Amino acid sequence: MFVNSPELFPVAGHGVLMQLKRSNLLFLCLLGALLGALIASAAADEGMWLFNAFPKAKVKAAYGFEPAQTWLDHVRLSSVRFNNGGSGSFVSADGLVFTNHHVGAECINDLSKSGQDYMKTGFYAPTRAQEGKCPNLELNQLVGIEDVTSKVNSAVTKEMKSAEAGAALRAAMAAIERDCASSTGLRCDVVTLYSGGMYQLYRYKKYTDVRLVFAPEFDIAFFGGDPDNFNFPRYDLDITFFRVYENDKPAHLKDYFRWTRTGVKEGDLVFVSGNPGSTGRLLTVAQLRFLKDVQYPWQLASLKRRITWLKEFAAKSPENARIAQEDIFSLENGFKAITGYNDGLNDPSLLAAKQAEEKKLREDVAADPKKDAEFGNPWGEIEAAMQAQRQIFVPLTYFERRAGFRGTLCAIARDLVRLGAEKTKPNGERLREYRESNLPSVEQNLFSTAPVYKSLETAILTESLQELQTVEKEDAELVRKVLNGKTPAQRAEELIAGTKLDDVAVRKQLYNGGAAAIEASQDPLIMVMRTIDPQARKVRKQYDDDVDAVEKRDGGVLAKARFAAGGLNVPPDATFTLRLSYGAVRGYEENGKQIPYFTTMGEAFEHAAAHASKPPYELPQSWLKDKGKLDLQTPFNVVATPDIIGGNSGSPVISKEGEVVGIIFDGNIQSLAWRFAYTDKVARSIHVDARAIQEALRKTYGAGALADELMSGKAGATK
Repeated sequence: MFVNSPELFPVAGHGVLMQLKRSNLLFLCLLGALLGALIASAAADEGMWLFNAFPKAKVKAAYGFEPAQTWLDHVRLSSVRFNNGGSGSFVSADGLVFTNHHVGAECINDLSKSGQDYMKTGFYAPTRAQEGKCPNLELNQLVGIEDVTSKVNSAVTKEMKSAEAGAALRAAMAAIERDCASSTGLRCDVVTLYSGGMYQLYRYKKYTDVRLVFAPEFDIAFFGGDPDNFNFPRYDLDITFFRVYENDKPAHLKDYFRWTRTGVKEGDLVFVSGNPGSTGRLLTVAQLRFLKDVQYPWQLASLKRRITWLKEFAAKSPENARIAQEDIFSLENGFKAITGYNDGLNDPSLLAAKQAEEKKLREDVAADPKKDAEFGNPWGEIEAAMQAQRQIFVPLTYFERRAGFRGTLCAIARDLVRLGAEKTKPNGERLREYRESNLPSVEQNLFSTAPVYKSLETAILTESLQELQTVEKEDAELVRKVLNGKTPAQRAEELIAGTKLDDVAVRKQLYNGGAAAIEASQDPLIMVMRTIDPQARKVRKQYDDDVDAVEKRDGGVLAKARFAAGGLNVPPDATFTLRLSYGAVRGYEENGKQIPYFTTMGEAFEHAAAHASKPPYELPQSWLKDKGKLDLQTPFNVVATPDIIGGNSGSPVISKEGEVVGIIFDGNIQSLAWRFAYTDKVARSIHVDARAIQEALRKTYGAGALADELMSGKAGATK
């Protein structure tokens, strides 16, 4: 399942800063031609393309269809980002939103309770009054894009060192975002592309009143479970429908996707509009080696421990199993994805290809005195930054990134402690996540009424503290202070039992009381976060100054070097912002066997029978009861070549007519290598076919009104 997750983001390679330390004139000339260069050819159907730099001519040459600008604008405005880590789309004029079940699982869980588990039974609201309001969802619609590269870079002088340049650029970005948000009322994010080679201001309309309309049972949404995850053939109905409201009424939308009446066949051109989270195709060899040697091995070992721990917790009672299910799913998904990424980096041919590519660019720069003077040796500086990151990796991970203090309540405590201090600072000097323009989103998370289960929080924190105690040697005294003479299990029990942060009113009181209230608080989790904050801030500053700022400065230099060498002909790495991919519906050959491009609904029943209908191959009763009503030849899951990665979950798959033909929910195991390099020989994206969705809604779930809304684009008379 390609859902976005903090577990899937590497520490290296996420550029947001760049220092213009040499010729501004050459850079501006390069920038002026950059968007045009993006439409140059890339391998096969490769590319998570910017909407304002889409390769129209390339698509026409390959498929005979050239998207008009009005078509691209309509697709952009019909697409949405789920801020919990996925993608979606508008599919009716009355605010109906379409995404994956696993993207919507947080809300489905939040609306469930003991004795009423919508993950198990599914959910359908045939009337507006029955739609369930999600406590903590924010959807973003990208309504405007503006290049602000010159504005951001004007904050930097060539005399500045990397740390000074980083601070100046962060301040400039925060100012642009604040001014935009105050003048427009929109969410405004300065997005960094090419590790600092380009900055664009994205303006989003936010929807925060989001209500659940329909979700199938978990057993069919994730049919085949972890064994089938990242594999094909697949037989999953991984869908959920929400509705967005404004002023307590369904939002009226001008732009939304119509639903197909014909479906797809092999060879058809399709597009995927979504928010891929993170790729590393433009990383240096030093950055890739950091992932291979440090980041991924740590993530895999940590995830393995956590999965085992939570499964033991879940086995203790049905209620434990219910409240831990989403976390277990997320961790298992992350483990499998990172295993695939790591296997890619351990493939000698992939790393050799990256080394050859880097060597060629180095030689191109060294052979030209002008380029050598302009670009210098960014590879060496990034390599030094990676060495610095290796030195601080453990304290950065366990204190600043809270691997030693996981869980919802610890996250709330950290935000409250940080906000107490950060809100007293000028906007440009704050930690970037607490900048003025981002505070509404922070506050929405902080004051969410989503249920918090202290038993689960205790289990998560216990495992975190055990891991912290095992790995953190240099800060052993700080760890001892945190544990306060107790075992990790005893301390976790004490902290979670004693905290009042599960009460939203308490959170608001502390937030509104500011720094004085935080300093005076005797809440045990607040006290622990105060205790570790000096060390966390210290290592964060080291990362910002010695790693992040260098990666951004020299990543930007590398972008210019690639462009000057004629090599900047692919999109920037993914940044969890809206991109458009394209490709063809196409089967593939694996181990000498031809894999058809689609499965059928009937084959789902055969797949269950082949596994004796035992979990995770147990179809829900709704499917078994109404099997005779279904057209079992209906295409169910489909493979195609569009370029995707984590964060694309829930992306609409659309035809050249702009109609929904499916929804992305996964890729096969070979597609995990797309994180670093694209190939379409065997790797494929996987989507749920729109025809199967209609068939299931009408004949299995009695959701004819919803199915009609999809076909007509407008809801019927319902209250």
